[in-house]
Amino acid sequence: MSGFYGAISKEECINEVFYGTDYHSHLGTKRAGMVFWNKENGFQRSIHSLESEYFRSKFEGDLKDFSGKLGMGVISDTDPQPIILNSHLGKFAIVTVSRIVNIVELEKEFLDKKKHFTQNFHDNVNPTELIANLICEKNSFVEGIKNVHDKIKGTCSLLILTPDKIIAARDKLGRTPIVIGKKDGAFAVASETSAFPNTGYDIEHYIGPGEVVEITADAYKTVKPANEKMQVCSFLWVYYGYPTSFYEGINTEECRYRCGAAIAKKDDVEADFVCGVPDSGVGHAYGYSNEKGVPYKRAYSKYTPTWPRSFMPQNQNVRELVAKMKLIPNNAIIKDSKAVFLDDSIVRGTQLKDNTVDLRKAGIKEVHMRIACPPLTYPCNFLNFSQSRSTTELATRKAIIKIEGEEKNFEKYADSSTPEYKKMVELIAEDLGIDSLIYQDLNDLVEAIGLPKEKLCTHCWDGSSYF
Repeated sequence: MSGFYGAISKEECINEVFYGTDYHSHLGTKRAGMVFWNKENGFQRSIHSLESEYFRSKFEGDLKDFSGKLGMGVISDTDPQPIILNSHLGKFAIVTVSRIVNIVELEKEFLDKKKHFTQNFHDNVNPTELIANLICEKNSFVEGIKNVHDKIKGTCSLLILTPDKIIAARDKLGRTPIVIGKKDGAFAVASETSAFPNTGYDIEHYIGPGEVVEITADAYKTVKPANEKMQVCSFLWVYYGYPTSFYEGINTEECRYRCGAAIAKKDDVEADFVCGVPDSGVGHAYGYSNEKGVPYKRAYSKYTPTWPRSFMPQNQNVRELVAKMKLIPNNAIIKDSKAVFLDDSIVRGTQLKDNTVDLRKAGIKEVHMRIACPPLTYPCNFLNFSQSRSTTELATRKAIIKIEGEEKNFEKYADSSTPEYKKMVELIAEDLGIDSLIYQDLNDLVEAIGLPKEKLCTHCWDGSSYF
């Protein structure tokens, strides 16, 4: 994932963009950038790596060099951003939240036309520069954004900064969110509404799928209406969305309460306490605890100052180190207990397997895992969760290979009513060393989110795909 924040004001907005962008730090640990515009200096930009330091400490020293009443920032999990271009549409800066599945084919098309690229990313074209070039193929920003949506396979939401406005365009199927905020004399636009309260904004407008909006300090207007079809990523509510954020008007934490309660209604296990695996498992566990009437206890605490999310690092050794070191068990609570643990998902099983070893060493009697979403059977084709991940790293695929001898019959394993599904879950539980394992039912998850299933992307669970 990635996330962005932009603001346009009648006053200087440097600090506001700085803090607003920082509130997206949970969405990436790779790179970040900010760009501002003023009459004296034009565009001013700064890009830094976040792999060894956090956003605020990296960019605090740059703030004195910036000036402007409009600007934007991005937390990028992949390519260096923002990109600044001078084109027939004028000079502009762009940031994106994107994954381009057909990037190699599109790059070849440009090179065949004798076009060139100046930005490289892992020996490939920078995706944000490719998107900018697709925009510049047309005679207006609106037409250019439509060209992006028509040509790329994958996902693309973006912000464009010009000398007098910000243009916001959401992915054509709305997989990633964009929301406009308002306060006196200013507008902001962000991936996460959690960036608004402490920067002084109220939620004004949820940008729809494919919608394009022009924003000034006085007003905003839709210059291309939203599409009817939507496939917003369900994992926003399950895992990577911030607890205080709203997507499509639905609060993340409240959805997680409903997810946990739905599992509790179908669970007959007896336990001494319930615990959420920090951070995103906590909301689900509170919902389970309240519904079940079993006390919540913090059997685990996350050492938040220095350890990032374990799904983000691309290197398996780093992932395993992060998963092991970031959670500290409380042996006083764990010893001689029967416990239910709530987590958002099982991807590879790295973290849960290490956690279970720690729990056994601490003297726990029973470990019962409850997962807030269905089994992850298909890798994500639309967002940059872990691009290096092969399908055989998924806990579900490893179990399927044990049963089938190869990767096949996925539809049977995605259906919770089949014997194949039940066997797969048993093997995963055995591999993790836990006493029982229950996944959320997909229909219950959809109900907990509160949107019609046809408006949700559920590809990673049931293989439904829409480009």
